[in-house]
Amino acid sequence: MTKRTSSKHKLDRRMGENIWGRPNSPVNKRSYGPGQHGQRRKSKMSDFGLQLRAKQKLKGYYGDVTEKQFRSTYKDATKIKGDTGQNLIGLLERRLDMIVYRAKFAPTIFAARQIVSHGHILVNGVKCNIASRRCDVGDVISLGAKAKEMALVIEAQSLPERDIPDYVAPDGTDKITFTRVPKLDEVPYPVTMEPNLVVEFYSR
Repeated sequence: MTKRTSSKHKLDRRMGENIWGRPNSPVNKRSYGPGQHGQRRKSKMSDFGLQLRAKQKLKGYYGDVTEKQFRSTYKDATKIKGDTGQNLIGLLERRLDMIVYRAKFAPTIFAARQIVSHGHILVNGVKCNIASRRCDVGDVISLGAKAKEMALVIEAQSLPERDIPDYVAPDGTDKITFTRVPKLDEVPYPVTMEPNLVVEFYSR
């Protein structure tokens, strides 16, 4: 399991965007960067800077996965026929913790990773505690008995700020089926993601 070493909201401040679309993001009050020089006028960013920023934003959105894990996912995306950027998004959306998040079983991607690692999620009826597991089309992901009564799960299901995307088909309130791998324009990102710049970063 990836351990988050800093506050998740620091990424919002650094990027100047509400990455996860949460109402309590500090960007909603302070849209400038952190630190004493945060409000200074920013100089034009280089191509490398834009590519790095795109990578950090995408990597951070998916729960701040490790660089090793993210690079490995990129390499896997290059081996699949078609557009590498689209393939990268598809592989990231197939992660078990992300599907749990999309299903609104958890309020944040970090909480989703936690309930997976604590053994509260079943894949096709079998307990799985590996957050980075790649699910296949047709897999059924469900909540364990204890998870159904967790305050965290109940809170997530009542959140008004995001909806369940149509490639995650609910069956009641505690079970979903992953119906297909989504394309970039189908993924409900609160901010613009640029996987093409991530591809350019790694293919330098």
